Amino acid sequence: MLPPFCASSCHSTDWRHKHQKRKLEMLRFWRDGIERQLAAINAAISTLEGQIERDQPTVTQG
Repeated sequence: MLPPFCASSCHSTDWRHKHQKRKLEMLRFWRDGIERQLAAINAAISTLEGQIERDQPTVTQG
């Protein structure tokens, strides 16, 4: 006989549904963190591009 924690209820649809919800929440949490990091990287790139453009000497025709 199997202990109660490994009984047939382990494979019930309720257990599977809870497991899938936990997995979905975890994946969303990871995605949110990655999106925050990407936003920070994009802001840093934009700032650096602006500084480079600003610091370039202007070329005049003459």
